[in-house]
Amino acid sequence: MPERFIAFDVETPNAANDRMSAIGVAVVEGGAVVREFATLVNPETYFNAFNVQLTGITPAMAAEAPTFQELWPILGPILDSGLLVAHNAPFDMSVLSKCLRAYGICWRPVADYACTCRMGRRCFPQLENHRLNTLCTYLNIPLDHHRAGSDSRACGEILLRCLEQGADVEKFRRHYDLLCARTISYRQWT
Repeated sequence: MPERFIAFDVETPNAANDRMSAIGVAVVEGGAVVREFATLVNPETYFNAFNVQLTGITPAMAAEAPTFQELWPILGPILDSGLLVAHNAPFDMSVLSKCLRAYGICWRPVADYACTCRMGRRCFPQLENHRLNTLCTYLNIPLDHHRAGSDSRACGEILLRCLEQGADVEKFRRHYDLLCARTISYRQWT
């Protein structure tokens, strides 16, 4: 089992979901969140009113933020340092993949990840749904929803609670094709 997990969350400026307007990262190691990083991101694209209302991030707020490309020298080594974890991970992995492609950043062709939404379904089947806010309420985890820093920390805390429940992360590990922006099915990599 990996000893270091990189819980991350992204917010997007529009329905294309191919750029970030914010990213949060929480490093989980030794049974605790040991490091956090969160920032707005200048997506260099348009904002939809729906996304602004959902995230609270306006074009003016993001205008002075670093671009994804400018952040990559910081983000790359962090994301490289453990198993990626996100809540509803295929979404966050897709946005990451599309940002890498948009900026011509060659990171790696495939990245492994685990999804705390899937883990939550297995560990807490009695809940009516397994959204981030539902799990946080049930597990008494503080959450300022749709704030990337808070969401990534909450994801890390949910991971820890699932591990306490006996979840085996390896059973939830998936491979994500960063070049094609899709999860590789089990049959394709066995």
